[in-house]
Amino acid sequence: MQSKHVLEVKRRERTGTRYARREREAGYLPAVLYGHGQDPVSLSLNAKEANRFFQSGERIFTIEVKDESKSQMVFLKDIQFDYLGTNIVHVDLTRVDMQEEIEAHVPIHFIGEAPGSAAHGAVVMTPVTSLTVKCKVVDLPDRIDVDVSGVNVGDSIQAGAVSLPDGITLESDPDDLLISIQIKAEQEEPEGEAEAVDSGSTEPEVITERKDKEEGESKEG
Repeated sequence: MQSKHVLEVKRRERTGTRYARREREAGYLPAVLYGHGQDPVSLSLNAKEANRFFQSGERIFTIEVKDESKSQMVFLKDIQFDYLGTNIVHVDLTRVDMQEEIEAHVPIHFIGEAPGSAAHGAVVMTPVTSLTVKCKVVDLPDRIDVDVSGVNVGDSIQAGAVSLPDGITLESDPDDLLISIQIKAEQEEPEGEAEAVDSGSTEPEVITERKDKEEGESKEG
């Protein structure tokens, strides 16, 4: 949904890795604005304020370019993190209007408690954290709820089984696994190891005694 917040940005006249690093050191977040057939524009966002927007789940908001009178509604298209995956180092924004149809990744939110998760040795797998959907900007949800209250051991929920609000279509693979509960198999001791332990109880042949005996026979000969 559209944010009520307005984020002030400034144009970046210089681009490239070195200048982007300087922007981050100064407390800004490098960004590029795309869309609507216009040339891409390099921008700098206030990193602290922008991160607060992003962490709260806001993806559609208004930006105002510093020293310019016009404002623009934008969609947070992509976020790039550092090599540790913790700090945002760059974002891509795209121009939108409320009636425009877009494709977006929407976070999955599990509701309820899966009964199977309480079973002894249960392993809960949730390999997918978001679904790709297509809808108008005005209809874009903040999250997609997935009810797991009926998921027992051996059950699973796939993307195609999720009920979406009117006006929203699924673009993800319907077979994408959202949640699955299985029992972890207990590892049994290999038979070979047991046999090796048993065979170890047999008294080993004393090589030195046999060697001494053979040498004695040789001398007698």
